[in-house]
Amino acid sequence: MAGSRDGLALKDLSLRLATPKSSLLPLLRTLTARGYLEHVRAGEYQLGPKALDLGRGSAAHRELPEIARPALVALMRRTGETVFLAMLSSDGAAVVYVDKVESEQLIRYSSGVGDRRPLHATSSGRAILAFLDPPRREEVLRSLRLERYTERTVSTLTDLQAALEHIRRTGVSVNLGEVVAGASGISAPIFDRHGDVIAACTVGGPTERVRRRVRQLTNEVKATARAISVALGHRDRRR
Repeated sequence: MAGSRDGLALKDLSLRLATPKSSLLPLLRTLTARGYLEHVRAGEYQLGPKALDLGRGSAAHRELPEIARPALVALMRRTGETVFLAMLSSDGAAVVYVDKVESEQLIRYSSGVGDRRPLHATSSGRAILAFLDPPRREEVLRSLRLERYTERTVSTLTDLQAALEHIRRTGVSVNLGEVVAGASGISAPIFDRHGDVIAACTVGGPTERVRRRVRQLTNEVKATARAISVALGHRDRRR
């Protein structure tokens, strides 16, 4: 369908897919009812609004690291700490680092692109989790194993929900030594043009340095996440 400018008739689809019309018709009707296709003329179909949104959404996810890169580099230069771009993993059980700009300091927080980190115990994981749609957030919370990594790890559902509520109020997530003792991070959510959270921007460093600069780093991370969101087409209706 995506390769046809004017749409395709049932008979054309049947020939291209080598599939009987009797098998295709129920599928076409279902996709039309759900908005993925439109019945434009007698017997002809083309892509509908849901399919177009799906394509735009996947394109935004692919382009995110490229769009965000200049802002991440600038953030590292202003703060002197390692900067990460994190997204929810495909299984919804963790966050994955999809880009990073490493600090030039000798003692620094270091992790690799592609590394997974727990949702409940990381600033990036909680920043994303806090701003998921409530039904999706509840679904994820029900499936999470709240493993304790250090004595500071949030490890009960009550404490996690309180932390998420605080993040929604302040717009920033702070983690001081909850996954690795001595390593800390501050994150802010990134939103797409639909207002959906799709990633988090994080500054990470040794806890001693991060703790001394929480206010400054918080302001820097929030500003960077906001700039990336705007570049993706997001407009904050609250402003």
